[in-house]
Amino acid sequence: MTKIALITGANKGIGLEIARGLARDGITVLLGARDDGRGEAAAKQLRDEGLDTRFLRVDVTDAGVVAQAAHTIEAEYGRLDILVNNAGISRPDGVRAVMDPATWRPSGASVDARRDVFAVNVFGIVTVTNAMLPLLRRADAARIVNVTSEVGSFAVALDESSPYWGMISLAYPVSKTAANMVTAQYAKELWNTPIKVNAVCPGYTATDLNEHTGFKAPAEGARIAVRMAQIGADGPTGGFFNESGPLPW
Repeated sequence: MTKIALITGANKGIGLEIARGLARDGITVLLGARDDGRGEAAAKQLRDEGLDTRFLRVDVTDAGVVAQAAHTIEAEYGRLDILVNNAGISRPDGVRAVMDPATWRPSGASVDARRDVFAVNVFGIVTVTNAMLPLLRRADAARIVNVTSEVGSFAVALDESSPYWGMISLAYPVSKTAANMVTAQYAKELWNTPIKVNAVCPGYTATDLNEHTGFKAPAEGARIAVRMAQIGADGPTGGFFNESGPLPW
């Protein structure tokens, strides 16, 4: 039986490459995106490559839209085997802080802007996961993968030798720390079920989020999510991984 996967934020960048990777492995992929035109274009691009994909409107900040997406999946497939919570945003001040730490500090942060980041990067994961969980429970052994970042690691943040030492921000890295703990809490709830929940770090990948300054191509960044979405029954749950293995929390 063909597996069904939903990826949020899948119309471009890492999300699109996760969709491509899973579809190449014979999985039916639903490309979640909030923009109909871009989502349809991305799905068509993959279909033109002979891959089994379709667009599904998913705005992770709109519970009603997410609920409708869940209804659509239920009506057409009856279950969901893989959920990849990939949608994420940043704010320019957080990116600039990496390049010039003197330009911005938490003491000058706008709370409203941080709320916007958390709405997508943290609460979006919760909204989508809660809506899809009944469908994930219907699968034989569902997988949930949350795309986070090593910049959310306490160990990395406080390591003066880390390339991320200069990142001082209350937006993106803090939201990824929260997303990591969200991952841990869902893993605990689902601990004694066949469902496995893990967080992954793509690495510094060239995407719109960082104005394409990353040194990895999106296809490279997507590999860890594609792999963790298909781990077997002996695979981990409640972990945080990049391509090299477990990352420190």
